[in-house]
Amino acid sequence: MSALDPTLSPSVEALYCDHHDWLQGWLRRRLGNAADAADLAHDAFLRLLVTPRRFDGPPEARLYLRTMANGLCVDLWRRRQVEAAWLEALAAQPESFAPSSEQQAIVLQTLQDIDAMLQGISPKAARAFVLAVGCEMTDKEVAAELGVSTRMVRKYVAQAMLLCMQMEAHHNVRG
Repeated sequence: MSALDPTLSPSVEALYCDHHDWLQGWLRRRLGNAADAADLAHDAFLRLLVTPRRFDGPPEARLYLRTMANGLCVDLWRRRQVEAAWLEALAAQPESFAPSSEQQAIVLQTLQDIDAMLQGISPKAARAFVLAVGCEMTDKEVAAELGVSTRMVRKYVAQAMLLCMQMEAHHNVRG
């Protein structure tokens, strides 16, 4: 069954008609912004078009939509935090070092990808990676900071590096 099977369209259409206004209202209250709410409601229903689901009733559908929308909110907030940190770092640089708009967009996307990757590993592994790679600390320094062995630091960093390589391979296949 393909992701865009026309026999599933009526159920997605009915789900949209029955729940879109409610979901958008829920998101508007959560985000405090009608435009962001409309975007995320749209994204939620796009996901249902790509990966259709059947629900036993309206309560199950609303619970699923609210859970998915909550995840979309968290992703939005995380992207905005990364963007704010990047803009703050840019503002601290002399204007002569400012990258082009295209370079800024590439760096921001890369930072968001790395942030998403770090969310997929344990907090200690993510911190070990940031300290070792981003802050250029030695394994011994990272171990002391995290209260783990240097062997564990190497394991954490290797785990994160593997995910970085997988992310890069994925981008090379897409791009």
